[in-house]
Formats: sequence, structure tokens, C-alpha cells
Amino acid sequence: MDGAAVALVLVLKVGLFFVLASAVLISNSKLAAANDHGGRKLAQEIPGFISIDCGSNEDYIDKTKGIPYVTDKEFIDTGIAETVSPHLSAKYTQTLKNLRSFPQGKRNCYSLRPDQGKNNKFLIRTTFLYGNYDGKNQAPEFDLYLGVNKWTTVKNTDGINYEIIHLLSTDYIDVCLVNTGQGVPFISSLELRRLDNSIYPITPGGALEMHDRGYVGSTEPVFMRYPNDVYDRYWHADQEIWIPVSSDSTTAFKTLNASIPLQVAWTALDTISKYYVYLHFVEIEKLKPGQQRELKIYWNGERNFSDSFKLDYLKPLTIAQDDPPISGRGILYFSIIAAEGTTIPPILNAYEIYRLLELPNKPTAPEDVTAMLEIKTQYSVTRNWQGDPCVPSDYSWEGLNCNNDNPPRIISLNLSSSNLTGEIATSFSKLERIQSLDLSFNDLTGPLPEVLEQLPNLKTLDLRGNKLTGSVPAALLEQSRNGKLDLRVDAHPDLCPYTPCKGKKKKEFLIPVLAVSLTAVLILLFIVSALAIYKRKRESGNMVAKSKSSIKSKNRQYSYSEVVKITNNFRTIIGKLKDDIQVAVKLLSTSSNQGYKEFRAEAQLLTVLHHGNLVTLVGYCDDGKKKALIYEYMANGNLQQHLSGLGYLHNGCKPPIIHRDLKPSNILLNEQMQAKIADFGLSRAFATENDTHVSTCPAGTFGYVDPDFGIILFELITGRPAIIRGPMQNNHILDWVYPLIERADIQNIVDPRLEGEFNNTSAWKVVEIAMSCALPVAIQRPGMSQVLAELKECLALVTTRGRSQRIATECRTSSMHTARSSSSWSQKFLPSLDSY
Repeated sequence: MDGAAVALVLVLKVGLFFVLASAVLISNSKLAAANDHGGRKLAQEIPGFISIDCGSNEDYIDKTKGIPYVTDKEFIDTGIAETVSPHLSAKYTQTLKNLRSFPQGKRNCYSLRPDQGKNNKFLIRTTFLYGNYDGKNQAPEFDLYLGVNKWTTVKNTDGINYEIIHLLSTDYIDVCLVNTGQGVPFISSLELRRLDNSIYPITPGGALEMHDRGYVGSTEPVFMRYPNDVYDRYWHADQEIWIPVSSDSTTAFKTLNASIPLQVAWTALDTISKYYVYLHFVEIEKLKPGQQRELKIYWNGERNFSDSFKLDYLKPLTIAQDDPPISGRGILYFSIIAAEGTTIPPILNAYEIYRLLELPNKPTAPEDVTAMLEIKTQYSVTRNWQGDPCVPSDYSWEGLNCNNDNPPRIISLNLSSSNLTGEIATSFSKLERIQSLDLSFNDLTGPLPEVLEQLPNLKTLDLRGNKLTGSVPAALLEQSRNGKLDLRVDAHPDLCPYTPCKGKKKKEFLIPVLAVSLTAVLILLFIVSALAIYKRKRESGNMVAKSKSSIKSKNRQYSYSEVVKITNNFRTIIGKLKDDIQVAVKLLSTSSNQGYKEFRAEAQLLTVLHHGNLVTLVGYCDDGKKKALIYEYMANGNLQQHLSGLGYLHNGCKPPIIHRDLKPSNILLNEQMQAKIADFGLSRAFATENDTHVSTCPAGTFGYVDPDFGIILFELITGRPAIIRGPMQNNHILDWVYPLIERADIQNIVDPRLEGEFNNTSAWKVVEIAMSCALPVAIQRPGMSQVLAELKECLALVTTRGRSQRIATECRTSSMHTARSSSSWSQKFLPSLDSY
């Protein structure tokens, strides 16, 4: 035999079936034991058998085969159990009397997890008997999927089975039924049998669909399966016109004499697909001394399927082609002939033919699948989460988005308003590529797990509307302050969005408190401007880190070892000095785009600026490349945590210091909710009052460009971020709010966390101020002194009229002309949101 042919030695046991020599020795010993137990013990001891009677309400052992069948309750959580029509029930075996139909959902899947699944080869068989169970007398058509790839279209449901051999690349396999609009999918039975890995040549993840399997030489149409075949393959008797040959153990066909070839043909083959063929031989005739049967095989009359081979008495041999598989071309036939010079006619005992099934789609990364299954189980998710989470994309799980990597990875998960209870599962941390996680408006309790800090790509975490307790992990807070994470949490009395917690606080009235903080910030900007006539930086070009500090300051300088001690070896950004004063430490990031010059600018500004609304610089570390700023600790975090968004305040004072990144995450709040500005790394000082040039290269955070103060006011009013992320595209807050203003819909403008308890007049007044501050032309906007005065009026309205005025249907519409044609001009100054 040449390299194009592979001889697989199999054993031919009683019942005409081929198994590996090692397997048959085991099976023979088990058969002897099974004879004392009605054949049942054998089936239960064979590893890799999963036999599911779909729709059955009880487990049982098949009386004729001794195979134990179980219900499908542990394998699927959708569908309806049905039975075939009563007048047809008596015609069928027990496994065909029940079925499960799936009137709901596009895709419904059975999930099988056999022992030793990954890298092992399995036979998977499905059976369908319609039996007019629904009384419509119209059998459906639907698609059958093996995992994430289409297996076949089920058209014949008259007790027909579909069989496939698959080498698993994971520890599980899903068998899915997909509704194609031609009737309700259903299934009668689902069986899985583990095979020996050496008997069918497929690569991991590959599959062979059974086209035909039969044994020859029998004079009776006997159907054979387990226990005659220990793998429970189905064999039908092929009663051809050839001469049957039989012995005590097996049967075969042979031709009349050596000059007549023995031909096997298959028609109705797919002209595109490739096929694998297996021809099984064993010599069962006792030939005369010196005689031996020698054969050759041709296929489609074109070339040798194998070199000549000889058969030894009762020694089985299987001939199969090596790769590549054979093209069907509509018909495939084999000619088995006697080798030249021999007088013994050709013989054949059994055959198999399989279609190579292409599996182009790759399943979701196993670690993501495992995480999602754990989440589904922990929260008893009732959504139709069936099969693979991401693939095919037409059937991906509800609330889930995936990327196009190979394998696909989950990048967003929305479980908002899904009735989740209990603590936040640590399984979420296994979704390593996730960018957006929405767990809002559920009934989640307990602390926020620190393992969520390990998600490197997380950009949005929405936890609003739950009953969480404890502290928000420090790393998440730091990411939020740095603008890397959009962290959305409630001002809940049991959830402390700062570290460490100072005990429970009463629920604050959001708009007045933040208005006071904002007022303090506005006053601060004027004071800073008056005090901050500052020379330009003394040096130009690149600033190189020096071993000796170039910062002139009256504040204390700390060594790097002291900073390490303060931060407990950088396990926290919050620490204590020797006098128990709490401080916050800001390290110079090695990945900063600007680096040392921002560090120096911030340190030098804060050493000369002192005000009640400026964060106090306690000290600094300028030890070679190790640089850090040490601030007073602000117990109530930053304004961003209360707004759930970002902001950019533009100071128009003369002569000015422009902060250039004054956003809510840089406005810190102490225990008395007093606002203090921090992070002066991007600040810019003008040398003279006439030096008004601002670089066209923008600095700061995306979404906070002119007109800026109107944006932060709208954030205060609505509780929404400047950039509102969506599944398809991002929207700016102005694009979102202006249509609501046009409809005078104050109820949907004001932050929903207020639950309607606010003063209508005050709310509309703040909206009007925000609108005027958001006009596209700077000269049209009011001055800061006017804005400050009007904000104080809003606060006075609240304090004089009380906090609990319910939203009424009447709304003020005065001054609404400022919002006209907003959509026509807003895009002129807003950056592209798609690039964010």
C-alpha cells in the first residue's frame, strides 16, 4: 500500500461490527458480565454514553438494548414536552414516543458536557419523529447546528436520524435547533457516544457527517447496533445480488469468480462536498493450503484506491483513503477486483461513507463562555441564552456585544433591569476584553468586588439603582478620576464612593448641593485669576528629570522611600503622615504624554497659590525619575462621582490662568462638600493681559470644548455625562437635551434620581442659564458674574419653597428662543463623537 492509502486494523466481533482490538477484549469480558444482568450493566459501564429521551418525564433503561436513557431537564431550559399522536404511539419504541418542541426563540440548544470531552472523538446522533403531535398534520423544516456551525436542514421527520462524528476542541458541545420560519423545531432523542480517536481521520474541531453505513452478505434485513457494536453505530443490512458468504461469526459478499469485479456505488452525492470512504474486509472462508485472497481497489474507474493487499483468515482489515478526501461529483463507485494472477474472487464485509463537514465559524473564547455560564447560573437569568454567546452573530445572546477576533471576545454586557439579586459575581472579572458593563437597576447587594479592578479594557461601569454597600475599590476610583472609567454609582447611604468610608450619610438633594459647590468653584476662578499673574515657564524644549529638584517651594520635600511608606508600598493612594494627617498621593505616570513639565507646572503653581477652594499641596517628591505630589485628603471624592460625567470650565478672567482640564474629576469635595480644584498639570499662565493666544492644539478631556460652562450645567441638571455612549454611536449631551427642551419636557431632563422631587421654577431657571451658556458664539454668552447671581437665585427658590414640589404638567417656556436651531449649530463646534 502507498502513502495514499491507510490500513486501519479493526476487530470483527459477533454481529458483524468492527472495533479496536483492545476495545473488543474489554467488551467481550463485559458481555459475559452483562449476560447475568439483562445486558444493562454493560451499557452503564461504557464511558462516554449520553442518551437523552427528549421530552420524557422520567429516566429509564431501554428493554431491548439495555441502554439507560435520561430526561432532557439537565441539558436545556426551554421548550415544551410533547408526545406523538396517541393512535401512532403504539407503532414506535419508547425513545420515539416523546419529543420537545420549541415554539419560542430563534435558536434553542442542548448543551452536552461529556467526561473527557476536549480532544476526544464522539458520535453525535439526533432523531426526529413528528408523529402529528400538534394535530396539524404538517411536519416542519428547520436547521440543525453543531455548535456554531450549520450541520444540516432537517426535512424528513418520520423517525429519521442524523449522525455526525466530531472531534471536540472544547469540553462541551452544543446541538442547536434553529427556526427558519417553516414550522416549529422539535427533537425526539439526542445521543452521544465516545469513539476511539484513531478510527476516523479528522482534525480537532472537524466533523464527518454520516452518509451511509452498511454490512453485506445477510439474507435478512437485520438492523444492528449496540451491544453488537460497542460504539452503538447504526448498521443496516445491504442485500445485494452478490453471492453471500457466511461463517459462524460474520457474513460477506463475493462475486462468482475472480474475473468479475465487486462494485459498491453511492448516488445523490453533493457535487461540491468531499467524502471519506471506509471498506472493511475479513477473510471468513477457509481456503485451500497455498491459496490467499489478494485484492485491489479502484474508485470511479480512474485510479488505484490502494495497492494490492492480502487477507489472512479471520484477521480484519479496513482500507480508507488518506487526505485529501474524495470529491463526490454526484456519484461515487468503487471496484474491488482480484489481483493479477489470483483465482480467488473479491470479497467485502462492510462499508461506511462520510461527508466532510466544513466548520468555518469559531466559537467564543472558552474563558468568556465559562464566565457567562456562571453568570447565567448564579442569577438564574431567564433570557433565551442558548448555545454560543457570540456566534453566529444572528443568534448572539441578548444584551451582549462581541468583537471580530478569532476567537470572538465579549466587549459589552447589558444586564440592566434584569431582576438580578445577591452580590456582584466575581465571574464578571473573567471577561477580560469587556469595555462596558451595565448592572443598573437591579437588586444587587453587598460590596463591589475588587476583582473588577483587573479588567484592563473597562471603560463604562454602571451600578445605579442597586443596594450596594461598602467602599468603591480604590483602583476603580482612580480610573474614574483619571477619566479612564465612566463609573456610575448612586449617592446611596450604604455605598461609599470614596476610600476610606466615614460612615453613612443622609441622601443629599443633588441640584442645590452641587449648585453650591459650583458656585464656590466660580468664585474660586475669579480669585485664582486675580492672584495668578504668573511668568511663563523659564525654560523651553524638553525637560529632563534631574536628580536634584528644580522646584522652588516652601512645602516639604519628601524622599521616594517616604512616599513608599506613606502609600504602603503603593497599595493605596491614600496614606497618613507621622502626625496622622491623611493625604492623597499622585504619582507621575511613566506613560504620560507630557510628563515632567506638567508635574513641575502643577507643583510650582500650588506652591504659590493658596485659597480655600484650592486643594492644598502638602509636599512633593522630586527624587530623580521618582516624582509625586502629596495633597490634602478630600474625603468626599470628586464632583465627577456625583455627576456621573465629565466637565470643562473655561475661565474668562483677565489676566487669566487657564486650567485647560478643569473637569468634575478634578474638582474635589471635602467632608463639608466644599469644592477645591486639583490637577494643574495642563494649566497655562498668560504673561500679560494682552497675551490671549491659545494653542490650536487642544488640551484636556474630549467633550469639554467651547461652549463649556453650559455643558457642565447640563451635567448637573441631567445627571448625564458630556459624552453619552450608545451601542451604535456616541452622542453629545447638547444633542440629547435640546429636543427635550423643545418639547418642554422637564420631567425627562432633570436627573431621574431625584424621583420628581424638585422645584419646577428653579429647575427651568437652571436650564435657561445652561442654554445661555451653551450659545455657540462667545460674545452672546452671559458673564460669569451674571451666571453666579442667577445660580444664587435658583438656590434661593429652593430654600424658600422647599424641596418636595412634585413635577406638574405646566412648564415655563420663556427664554426658550435661545434653543432654536440648536441642531443646526451644535455640530459646528462639537468634535466627532465617532472617534472617541
